Amino acid sequence: MTVCRRAKDLPPFIAMDVMERAQELEREGCRVVHLEVGEPDFDTPKAICRKAAEAMDAGRTHYTHSLGERGLREAVAEHYRRTYGVEVEPERVIVTAGTSPAMLILFGAILEAGDEVIMSDPHYACYPNFIDFLGGCSVKVPVFEDDGFQLHVEAVKKEISGRTKAILINSPSNPTGQLLSDEHMAGLAGLGKLIVSDEIYHGLNYEGRARSILEFTDRAVVLNGFSKLYAMTGWRLGYMIVPSELVRPIQKIHQNFFISANDFVQAGGVAALTDPSVQVEVKEMVGRYNARRRLMIDRLKKMGLGIKVEPTGAFYVLANARHIDRDSFRLAFDILEKAHLGVTPGIDFGKGAEGYLRFSYAASRTNINQGLDRLEAYLKSREMA
Repeated sequence: MTVCRRAKDLPPFIAMDVMERAQELEREGCRVVHLEVGEPDFDTPKAICRKAAEAMDAGRTHYTHSLGERGLREAVAEHYRRTYGVEVEPERVIVTAGTSPAMLILFGAILEAGDEVIMSDPHYACYPNFIDFLGGCSVKVPVFEDDGFQLHVEAVKKEISGRTKAILINSPSNPTGQLLSDEHMAGLAGLGKLIVSDEIYHGLNYEGRARSILEFTDRAVVLNGFSKLYAMTGWRLGYMIVPSELVRPIQKIHQNFFISANDFVQAGGVAALTDPSVQVEVKEMVGRYNARRRLMIDRLKKMGLGIKVEPTGAFYVLANARHIDRDSFRLAFDILEKAHLGVTPGIDFGKGAEGYLRFSYAASRTNINQGLDRLEAYLKSREMA
């Protein structure tokens, strides 16, 4: 069987490789603590589940409009008006089966072969893979922990070429947990290029305010969804907000390759954005994430891992472990095999994160403490070896 080049060249998502090896160890009888994946340990709020179940009972199990149910698109538009003070027409909202399909569709709509998308390094592991898989070219701009991994305008400007199609940002960020400053967002918006803003971690910020790119420019695409803030990873529900001229091209791709998002799942999305009881549950979840954040940062620092600027968003800590082993892949899998603790190697997020480890505090306090106890024992055993 001949495998095409783009499939052979596609890098693995190493966080998933860690998780899948951890599952193998669990089948062998090991108790593994998972701090490698960004999946909330909370159940989806009951009002969301109830609304989806009601929709199923009412027979909403068929195709919907390829752009998404009108009610959900209106709820998204109202959410952005209420939260960020920006006017979004529901006609510019496209509902998808998760934010990852939205990225594939978006870059499929805007990239010709060789077109470039600028992003930070470190970055979310899959960003360059979407772009490169579609024949584009991902251009990485190094960012550094000393100033909170900020994406500097002057550094981006140096990478702009005649093939630059977009600048991709993510605030709060995976893997760094940092927010872009207002100054940097305004500066990037002023460069005149399309800004693609992944806002999937909005609402999960503990200091300061997450700003939507739409507060700074209309020449932008927003990627967002329900997985993280509403603990709905398994529901696979996301959306895009796009300029008017991109609606029809994106719609055609969606029609051909995905048809539509699930009807009853979209009913749950409406409840997530409009039911007051959901907002109460979300506020409680965010408070608990913040307590876990403080716990994890404090313990990692005491163990000697480097965290120069504390993360204030998402649910990740990217900690510098270069003094332990500059090969983060080797270190992460050694920790997994010997301490039965799953963490993600920094190399998954680009060359700029090599030597770092990403820890997720989407796990319970009990699991965080158990996992960090294991890490502490592992590090002591290395010192004694």
